Amino acid sequence: MRTVALFGNPLRRTHSAVMHDAAFAAYGIDARYELREVPESALAEQVRQARRERWLGFQITAPFKQAIMPLLDEVEPAAARIGAVNSVEIGEDGRLAGFNTDVTGFMTALGACVGGPVGGASVVVAGAGGVGHAVAYGLAEAAVGHLTVLDLDAADAGRLAARFAGLAPIEALSFGDPRVAGRLAAADLFVNATSVGMLTPGPVVDVDGIAPHAAVFDVVYVPLQTELVRRARARGMRAAGGLDMLVAQAAAAFTRWTGATDPTAVMRAAVEPLLRRPDLTP
Repeated sequence: MRTVALFGNPLRRTHSAVMHDAAFAAYGIDARYELREVPESALAEQVRQARRERWLGFQITAPFKQAIMPLLDEVEPAAARIGAVNSVEIGEDGRLAGFNTDVTGFMTALGACVGGPVGGASVVVAGAGGVGHAVAYGLAEAAVGHLTVLDLDAADAGRLAARFAGLAPIEALSFGDPRVAGRLAAADLFVNATSVGMLTPGPVVDVDGIAPHAAVFDVVYVPLQTELVRRARARGMRAAGGLDMLVAQAAAAFTRWTGATDPTAVMRAAVEPLLRRPDLTP
């Protein structure tokens, strides 16, 4: 039996294992997905074990998405540009190649939400953290017309803008900047790339301030319908939560490891009931 594992600390949820194990079973692949909560001091030994035993691959979540990079033989250009690896493929020769599926997951899910390309669109992204970097990178690569990134500290948004300066001009603002109201009123798309709605209640911005024609995308998937998404839909706006992104990024890793065809339907059917459980906590 081949192994895939997720390294992180802490590991609170089983959704990754549920999705991948369902797909392994559906495709008749003799493999299992393990959750391995480890301290950073043990990460290098875990990587050596994965290489030695020729696992299919492994995934990385907080706080190791940067710490994993020096332990790999190769980091693909998009992951290097974003500054984070969340998935690793192990070649037959034991070579470790790091990649990032957050961008693919986000752009796949976003396409379903907006119903088409976003080239030339005016976009506001809330959050300059790890997910915010992936979101901004995907949008910059898609050649949006105007991209504004908001964060509590404008300096954090500024560092994101500087990282992607060669891809697209990015305006960096704090949430409290008076220019934010105008950017939201002119937006074609608003993306929440923070944990607001999951770890803290309420929408990250006032939904009534977003242009009525805009689409709204929330990366949060617990709860399945956040307050941001609920209020946007109540206004008649196109809105989607993070479930499709969660499944799409998992599917991208699965197909890379196994060569199997798209497991999206299997993965979604497996994980959605779990995420709908009333006892599930962030």
